Amino acid sequence: MKINWRGVMPAVTTKFTEDDQLDLELFETNIRAQMDAGVHGIILGGTLGEASTLEDDEKRILVRKAVEVVEGTIPVIINIAEQTTKHAILAAQKAKEDGASGLMMLPPMRYKADDRETVEYYKAVANSTSLPIMVYNNPVDYGIEVTLDMFEELITCDNIQAVKESTRDLSNITRLKNRFGNRIQILSGVDTLALESLLMGADGWVAGLVCAFPKETVAIYELAKAGRTDEAIAIYRWFLPLLELDINTKLVQNIKLAEVATGIGSEHVRAPRLPLIGEERANVLQIIEDGLKSRPSLPNYKVLQTATA
Repeated sequence: MKINWRGVMPAVTTKFTEDDQLDLELFETNIRAQMDAGVHGIILGGTLGEASTLEDDEKRILVRKAVEVVEGTIPVIINIAEQTTKHAILAAQKAKEDGASGLMMLPPMRYKADDRETVEYYKAVANSTSLPIMVYNNPVDYGIEVTLDMFEELITCDNIQAVKESTRDLSNITRLKNRFGNRIQILSGVDTLALESLLMGADGWVAGLVCAFPKETVAIYELAKAGRTDEAIAIYRWFLPLLELDINTKLVQNIKLAEVATGIGSEHVRAPRLPLIGEERANVLQIIEDGLKSRPSLPNYKVLQTATA
């Protein structure tokens, strides 16, 4: 499937049972809720998906299940976060075998590669596969920034097509647009900067709180792209306290609690993560409860989808 790197693409959580097995039934429930809301793709095995705790065979199971559920209606994208180029190439090969439509790629894990090493890492994987690739540019959390000059080299690979922009620098969207036009599609990777990013020309949103609130997330995107900015801002202002649960070291636990509250998830996490307790848990639950009490009525945003596609 050719990927149109636009719209809302949930970085979905990985659902576990109480005894730490993949909960594929609940996984499907959540993905169907995302599809019903009108998301434009599904991203598996990211930070929010607890990628570092997943076994290779579990990632493959998740990809195959997601491909089965979406039935070709939207792309399924798997994150690659590997320590070696060899394993990243192998992960890309497995992703294609399992039916993934594309890849999201972090720079090398653990080793802090320099610019040349990072570029060669991405290019080696890109040249090994026909799958389209979105670069995950998150120097705040992962310590390596993919600069404009590095992108200049990367786009010699036709299948490096997009960036998940998580530098936290809004002006980087304009820099990318000024230098590359539409050669690189830009998706905001920070929930609390998403609407601002869309208004500055980002093409889409790799979202976190969408896991619990898919309709509100897609509504913001569609309204913003349709020029109905005031309506988008109103929903976004309601959403912001919830979105701030994503910019926290406990984002997985936070968002899973929100999924429980909206009936499309559980709070089971994989150790060493543990469910929230005490005051920390109470504070998160209060934010979620407040959000649910004041949850806004949404306009019929789906009628806008054809116009903004």
